Amino acid sequence: MTLKKRKLGTLEVSAVGLGCMGLSHGYGPPVDEPDGIDLIHAAIDSGVTFFDTAEVYGPFTNEELVGKALKGHRDKVVLATKFGFAIGDSGRGVDSRPEHIREAVEGSLKRLGVDHIDLLYQHRVDPAVPIEDVAGTVKELIEAGKVNHFGLSEAGVDVIRRAHAVQPVTALQSEYSLWWREPEQEILPLLSELGIGFVPFSPLGRGFLTGAITTDTAFHSTDMRAGLPRFTPEARAANQALVDLVTAIAHRIGATPAQIALAWLLSQSPSIVPIPGTTKVTRVRQNVVAASIELSPGDLLELTEAAHKIPIEGHRYTESMEKWINR
Repeated sequence: MTLKKRKLGTLEVSAVGLGCMGLSHGYGPPVDEPDGIDLIHAAIDSGVTFFDTAEVYGPFTNEELVGKALKGHRDKVVLATKFGFAIGDSGRGVDSRPEHIREAVEGSLKRLGVDHIDLLYQHRVDPAVPIEDVAGTVKELIEAGKVNHFGLSEAGVDVIRRAHAVQPVTALQSEYSLWWREPEQEILPLLSELGIGFVPFSPLGRGFLTGAITTDTAFHSTDMRAGLPRFTPEARAANQALVDLVTAIAHRIGATPAQIALAWLLSQSPSIVPIPGTTKVTRVRQNVVAASIELSPGDLLELTEAAHKIPIEGHRYTESMEKWINR
């Protein structure tokens, strides 16, 4: 299948990527390895060329799974991973010291079974390490041929500007969807100014915008949503109005709610490439169709204005998780 392409800076990728985290981490028990490999292969068959992982997912096991699945397909895909968490050191939280970056990259290369990483993100800004030192270290890794492009995740405008001055930033990865629109205020204008691509994670509101989650949904103890304020039963009930809006437009157009949520994101900028995650092959195949859905100006206006009037209840992260978000 042919999937439309987009550019993150100078890096060309499929218009919809695959966030691989949920196969190993964060949303319940990990999938069986053969099932995870089958899903990634289904994504490739559907035209996806952009795959996102990180050393902390598992930790480590997601990179290993992705590496096994992409063996024999390396020349067809763009591979993104991340460094920056102090794995095993709960007291520190994040760690972007240059020596740790180099160590993390060597580990990622080994687990992924590749000789270079296409897009390397700093997973979270480390307040103890100047971003100039981080960007300079990644620049050295690019010069050494171990990394092709530099990215940031959940970074604020000052950090993005300072990093970009040392080593051009190809992409920013942060949360963005119909129910988390903070990036529209300062981030999107800055990325447009600097020519940086945007990779929204959780583009389907951690599954909520698909309509598959209700007030009766019971989350597994290993599912991060069980502890997020936005997913309490009360918040889910209050936030259902947004799902109802997306679902109504989806029915009218003949699409799934997920496809409408993704199509809305794709319409916000030609430099946006969402990375929805899933554990179901059918969802992979449905999600990529969003790249071919052209929402009319009327549909977009209706969706954007109506969504803007719906108050979303609950913070997206807990207080302890929020402290690592740079603004």
